[in-house]
Amino acid sequence: MFATDYYCLVAGLREYALDADAKGFDAGAIVAEILEGVAERDAKQVRLLYGYYDCENLAALRAGRSAHNPLGNFSREELAEELKAPERLPEALARVVRAYAHPEGEDAETTDTTQSFEKSLFTAYYALCEAEGCRFLREWSVFDRNLRNVTAAVTARAVQRPVEEVTVGRGDVVEQLQRSSAADFGLRGELPYVDAVIAAVGDEANLVEKEHKIDLIRWNEALERSVFDYFDINAILAYLVRINIVARWMRLDAARGRAMFERLTAELDGRELIAR
Repeated sequence: MFATDYYCLVAGLREYALDADAKGFDAGAIVAEILEGVAERDAKQVRLLYGYYDCENLAALRAGRSAHNPLGNFSREELAEELKAPERLPEALARVVRAYAHPEGEDAETTDTTQSFEKSLFTAYYALCEAEGCRFLREWSVFDRNLRNVTAAVTARAVQRPVEEVTVGRGDVVEQLQRSSAADFGLRGELPYVDAVIAAVGDEANLVEKEHKIDLIRWNEALERSVFDYFDINAILAYLVRINIVARWMRLDAARGRAMFERLTAELDGRELIAR
């Protein structure tokens, strides 16, 4: 299948970034504009990217927590209905919801319900991205899962908690995290960012600083994974990953959020010059 190039849409996003006041930054409006401007097959990729927040929100709702990230595809009320009888969730996620709602049912036979609902849900989510995502989404989902697992494993080791309790999914990296006693889990050669994560988690007492350092790893990875993409869905998804980081920091620390927004603006301007 040939990729679609979105010259006008990407140019419009750049103009938005250049003209917008960071104080009025609206990530949801940007996502809505993109969903209206891309082909349906690419809109599916956008919704799949934001399925991560649906998983977060489902886990919070099922656990009775009030947290709800508005960047998800569904409102809190819609997810409450999905927990009762999933009809709109991707089938891989719906299967997990049904398995935990009906432990004796057919779906429970293919879902490991001995682990937490949240772990099963995110395992299914990452597998879905790797199976059905476009090139950027496939690569991003592998990176994001590994990064979160490394972060969780370093934290678990620091508090003497079993690493297997906090890692999501399967594969060589997960196995290495669970069995290795090396300071870098023996992953320095495979994951170039592992030392940066260990330093951020282990040496940074300030939780905000720690999160900022880890999000910068995400930011740089999104750029690297789309370095030769300018106007296709891979470029748009890489842009949205950075939009999501900006949105997070607008909530956590407005000054950092504005700084990241300015960085995004500069990167878009530079990429346009390169693409000419």
